[in-house]
Amino acid sequence: MTEFAMIIGGTRVRAASEFDVMNPSTGKLIAKAPNASAQDLDRAVAAATSAFELWSKRTDAERSKACLDIAGKIGEHAEELAQLLTQEQGKPLNGLGSRFELGGAQAWAAYTASLSLPVKTLQDNEQGRVDLHRKPLGVVGSITPWNWPVMIAVWHILPAVRTGNTVVIKPSPFTPLSTIRLVEIMNEVLPAGVVNVVTSDDRLTNIGAAMAAHQDIRKIVFTGSINTGKKVMATAADTVKRLTLELGGNDAGIVLPDVDPEAIAEGLFWGAFINNGQTCAAMKRLYVHESVYDRVCNALVAFARNIPVGDGQDEKSILGPIANQMQFDKVKRLVDAATQKGRVLLGGQPGQGLFFPPTLIADLTATDPLVFEEQFGPALPIIKYSNLEDAIAQANDSPNGLGGSVWSKDIEKAKQVANRLECGSVWINKHGAIQPNAPFGGVKSSGCGVEFGEEGLVEYTDIQVVFS
Repeated sequence: MTEFAMIIGGTRVRAASEFDVMNPSTGKLIAKAPNASAQDLDRAVAAATSAFELWSKRTDAERSKACLDIAGKIGEHAEELAQLLTQEQGKPLNGLGSRFELGGAQAWAAYTASLSLPVKTLQDNEQGRVDLHRKPLGVVGSITPWNWPVMIAVWHILPAVRTGNTVVIKPSPFTPLSTIRLVEIMNEVLPAGVVNVVTSDDRLTNIGAAMAAHQDIRKIVFTGSINTGKKVMATAADTVKRLTLELGGNDAGIVLPDVDPEAIAEGLFWGAFINNGQTCAAMKRLYVHESVYDRVCNALVAFARNIPVGDGQDEKSILGPIANQMQFDKVKRLVDAATQKGRVLLGGQPGQGLFFPPTLIADLTATDPLVFEEQFGPALPIIKYSNLEDAIAQANDSPNGLGGSVWSKDIEKAKQVANRLECGSVWINKHGAIQPNAPFGGVKSSGCGVEFGEEGLVEYTDIQVVFS
């Protein structure tokens, strides 16, 4: 069994204790991960603080090259990381699984290398010159979830490094191994201490909370649940940290009456079931006009019933298990309640272990928990509507506001509907297709700040205005 250690100041560091990391497909132990103490966190922050002194002074070109080199390293180790990711998270190697995630991580890292924030001249005239500079913050604390652990680690780390910051990352206790290995690989390129990783199951010490409170961490970037995000925000207030919070979503899709149901079925399915539905910006609710309702339901069932579900390491699997028992129990609770009210079109009953088949439940309403709670799993409620105004109102009747989608042959009509949805991103005839050049973030309770593109890069900097 491979031994995993934290990476602090460029060296492998063992913790006083460890915790088990299990394979959700088999229920078997993969490896043990270090269980960090508060002292381990302090040591990692100290290493990052020390490294910041020199890293922040590197030229823009040097930092860009380092990020490009990281992208190359991710490519070199992509299969190794994909195998490790599948073992701890459960997602299949193929389809939109671990190999897809590693390809995305490499592409995001390479694109981030191409971004820059040059000095911006606000004024240059007889009254004088005013220049706006973007300066790195210092130590960035990254707290990542278990659904896309490698991809989201890259989303957090690369913009920080690109802008001259240093990082301490704390991955989910369900998926710490791929992040440890990713940081090891990054340390083959970066100076010691620029990127550090501490892991914990938070039973002995709540490392995430300690990071939010740590006086030497200048910014927290967090991806996870709304409730945890609120706690991070409250704890970070004492030290006035910068925050980027990408929190939960209960994304709605609205299908207009002019669609071809068979033509959109594949897009609808993957909009909802990418990563087994365990994606913040997956479609969680589907509103379909009554004139095409039955045809859309039938087309979705016809597509979904042919998706192979199995052990993530089986090359034939396209969907795997739910990633952990906690999430499995939530999905089962919501589906059990929905089966008492709605019409089960497909699935509805769990398989062995943590496996849960793609589940489609029709004829639900706004008061059903599967509709108003974020399920974060392989179950999609389908709601019939007759009036578009009512569908838009129902889509917006949520504390969440991450993403949404509109499905129609009439693109201009779809754009009009899209502009009325209360969410940070809206897609036309697709769902969840994020890009590294387009800022991504939520409104309402789905978070604050954005990631990706120049707007995301700015989040890792302070402004300094120079008058001359």
